[in-house]
Amino acid sequence: MLLHELFSPEFVQVDLQAEDKDEVFEELVDRFCHVIKSDAREEILQALREREMKMSTGIQKGIAIPHGKTIAVDKVYGMLGISRKGIDYEALDGNPVYLLFMILGPVGDSEKHLRVLQRMAELLANPQFFTDLVSQKDPQGVYGVLKKYEDISVALT
Repeated sequence: MLLHELFSPEFVQVDLQAEDKDEVFEELVDRFCHVIKSDAREEILQALREREMKMSTGIQKGIAIPHGKTIAVDKVYGMLGISRKGIDYEALDGNPVYLLFMILGPVGDSEKHLRVLQRMAELLANPQFFTDLVSQKDPQGVYGVLKKYEDISVALT
């Protein structure tokens, strides 16, 4: 599964207003539910919070990958958010988070969910990917950067 298929422009939110983890979950989930026309806001928030209680998904400097499995979705979805001011995320390194990749998958589909997380790790290993993403001003720019880096990664494999 290619990430640009998950994070198409309608699933990108630039200039997040949230200041902490709970607020950013709500902001991303509200946008997600609006895009897919779902009323499963509470179920999705619960899935994210339950996963987060196990260990912070603030995984490396400035980046978080909140994710969860829920009966509220029938396939793997993604929502990408960018914060200009940084979010107090309780990240493992203690630093604010600027880039968030929210991944939601159905309860019974661990394989695709894990493949998406693996693909994310591959792209995030390149520090320039982070820099290029957070400098974008609109969803189309974010999508273009994601597709560019993913195309390069696919070509190298």
